Amino acid sequence: MPEAPIATAAPRSAWTRERLAARLPFLRRRAALTAATRHFFTARGYMEVETPCLVPAPGMEVHLRGFETQYRPHLGIGQDRTLWLRTSPELALKRLLVGGAGKVFELARVWRNGEASPHHAPEFTMLEWYAPGMTLAGMMEETELLLRSLVPGLVGQGEVTADFALPFERLTMAEAFSRHCRGLDILGTIDAATGEGDAARLRVHAAKARLHVPESDSWEDGFFRLVMRYIEPAIGRGRPTFLTHWPTPQAALARRDPRDARVALRFELFAAGLELANAFEELTDPVEQRTRFERDVAQRRAETGEAGWDVDEDFLAALEAGMPPASGIALGFDRLAMLASGATEIEDVLWLPAIPRSPPPALAAPPKLLAAPAASETASAG
Repeated sequence: MPEAPIATAAPRSAWTRERLAARLPFLRRRAALTAATRHFFTARGYMEVETPCLVPAPGMEVHLRGFETQYRPHLGIGQDRTLWLRTSPELALKRLLVGGAGKVFELARVWRNGEASPHHAPEFTMLEWYAPGMTLAGMMEETELLLRSLVPGLVGQGEVTADFALPFERLTMAEAFSRHCRGLDILGTIDAATGEGDAARLRVHAAKARLHVPESDSWEDGFFRLVMRYIEPAIGRGRPTFLTHWPTPQAALARRDPRDARVALRFELFAAGLELANAFEELTDPVEQRTRFERDVAQRRAETGEAGWDVDEDFLAALEAGMPPASGIALGFDRLAMLASGATEIEDVLWLPAIPRSPPPALAAPPKLLAAPAASETASAG
């Protein structure tokens, strides 16, 4: 989801003993969290995998910017070519599903150019897992089970808290707009035949709800303006919230809901003021996915004025070979570590931050991380 503009931080010393010492209580919690995460997935029959960091297409999300590099062969293999540091392992992991790997997970290092804030780092860890045959509802159940096993009951960021011991809220995007945007009917702004959003219709619906969407806004701009102003600040408080069933213009790599063509089978997870995860019941139609990718490439080039990268043809070839029905999720592991440790900035849970932002915090005692669940617990659950 697009975020507000990020302020530029002044260059700082990359390392001092004191800065690392101040972070060690949080980092020890992170290490325990990593071990517990691996235990959870292996006990449930997942295989840990490692996919390439250097790729020809780092990801297809329109608003992400990549780190570009050049491969220059000097041992006689390959040709000069442009490669990118991945923004997500998603497309590679799905190719493994096509190849018959079964349930897989990866604690993946990923890179996103220009992202630095208390909740962002240009290099960070994404926990992604994919399960053939799993529905979106099943993915929500498994995600809730994972987080209950990893995170202390009550966590917070400043004054905003969420209790992971409580049942997670499940809220559709249509319900969220109705509840938090004065009854606005967001699905009424979607063309069911094309799946496209109508900006003029959105402005009309917003005006009826006494909300303002500028004339210059595209449908996507207006949608995110309302989500970020009215919905995100109201959810994930008290308990985590799954925000589900997104409008089809925001389907990304999710398939449409067969019961309502205006809706995509996608959810995001919010807790204590943080967006933690993004999940899809996966689109397996190569024709529809190519159409979406080509539209995304054109939009990114229009926004940036740069050539960037092309459609990922290897991934589309994998879809043509036949991807099984599946659901998958990307969870920001550093943000999860923040919640589990009580850290207030992402830098606190990074071993050696690439772009240090803050002075050394005072040593703190993070809340106790729950122990990894017993193998019998995780194997029998869900």
